[in-house]
Amino acid sequence: MREPKNFSSLLTQEAPPEVERMGLSWLVGAAIATAVLWQFPAGDYILYPFTILATWFHEMGHGLMALILGGNFHKLQIFNNGSGVATYSMRSTLAPLGPALVAAAGPMGPPIAGAALILASRSFKAASLSLKILGGFLLFSALVWVRSLFGLIAVPLLGLIILAVALQTPRWVQGFAIQFLGVQACVSTYHQLNYLFSYSAGSLGLSDTAQMQRYLLLPYWFWGALMAVASVVILVQSLRVAFQLPSPK
Repeated sequence: MREPKNFSSLLTQEAPPEVERMGLSWLVGAAIATAVLWQFPAGDYILYPFTILATWFHEMGHGLMALILGGNFHKLQIFNNGSGVATYSMRSTLAPLGPALVAAAGPMGPPIAGAALILASRSFKAASLSLKILGGFLLFSALVWVRSLFGLIAVPLLGLIILAVALQTPRWVQGFAIQFLGVQACVSTYHQLNYLFSYSAGSLGLSDTAQMQRYLLLPYWFWGALMAVASVVILVQSLRVAFQLPSPK
């Protein structure tokens, strides 16, 4: 029997198309449920592991963008209430675009990474490798950047769990896991939806969108709305490609 090319093919081999649509519907339903639950205080506890992972994606987005632009990523702190802080420094020559990109990388880094994970599910090898890279990078980040007690426990634990899935589970579990984690990363933009439309980040100063307003002039709520819409578009398009769905007319 010819081996299926991807995870979706594995699920649907010898099965009607309705099975694949059911898998896609489940992922879309999980994305909607996650985004809604995160709007309520209890949601952070119901989705606690994904809350911590969402914070890691967000703060790593800030830090890695600073590194890409020639700055420094000093440390990452994640706390047991699900909040986090990335401490970084920028080269003054990059203003105003550099700081704006670093601010945007927090909310937008996770959807981009999530899309890459979803697209990786089209290949068994890519799905397994992506899980290993994600798990390994969680462990690496704990060694290099994480500097809070809770983060030093939670981040390696998440990394070890993801590596265990990559190394100890069947292919179909790995394929489903990479798709599910990708969806969670995409919708993590909605983890703190009100934050996207807030000018202040409390004791930390300006919010990410307010920093974008500071450097790019357009109001913070414009950037919040743009990133909220972009996250949905990225999720929908990545699922469409992964499940080989036709483009809407």
